[in-house]
Amino acid sequence: MSGHSKWATIKHKKGAADKKRGKLFAKLIKQVEVAARQGGGDLDANPTLRTMYQKARDNSVPLDTIERAIKRGTGELEGVNYEDVTYEGYAPNGVALFIETLTDNRNRTGSEVRSMLSKNGGSLAEPGAVAWQFERKGVIILDREVNEDELMMVALESGAEDLVDEGDTWRLTSDPTDLNGLRDALEQHEILFLSADLTFLPTQIVPLAESGAAKQVLNLIDLLDELDDVDAVHANFDIPDSVMQEIAG
Repeated sequence: MSGHSKWATIKHKKGAADKKRGKLFAKLIKQVEVAARQGGGDLDANPTLRTMYQKARDNSVPLDTIERAIKRGTGELEGVNYEDVTYEGYAPNGVALFIETLTDNRNRTGSEVRSMLSKNGGSLAEPGAVAWQFERKGVIILDREVNEDELMMVALESGAEDLVDEGDTWRLTSDPTDLNGLRDALEQHEILFLSADLTFLPTQIVPLAESGAAKQVLNLIDLLDELDDVDAVHANFDIPDSVMQEIAG
């Protein structure tokens, strides 16, 4: 069981009631805009755009707002030219970080990420230093109450690579190109899910067995995630359930 994944799920649940929805909306809109710029505005021909479109809709971003973001991405409407830039680094205790950003100013974003890392026990690494420790995957999180047999049947028929029991939730993983098909299959079978997204999963894990070390890492990730230009922060730690409960409690 991955403490990292459980923390992501906890953050998902917190995010559902987060008062900072405006900031969440802004990040989701940028994701849609960049996906449209890179692959065109046709949802059927651009699977990444479709994923980001669905993610925005799942989080209640108004449809007209999403459509305007697509048009800005394709050039039909004037807008800021965002680009996706990744940074690699280390958190305390040797935890690897892979940081995705969407920015209109590389220098500003790079400076903010570097500063946040250095002020909180981390460091920026050279490109390629940690990227090899992560794999791009489609990930769907479902409530633990979903019937396992039915979920397994749909998952196997729809391209899922793995089904993991994470205590309160199930985690389905797939090749990135199979995520939308897997999502469609779940919806067709009326199997509800909490989230569906493209992410980076770690291939090597750093165990964090003490609450102090775990809090250091989680605090840094939260601070990075709060930066306006940061889209997602991926890390390769694992926290035992007992430590997770101590932190959450």
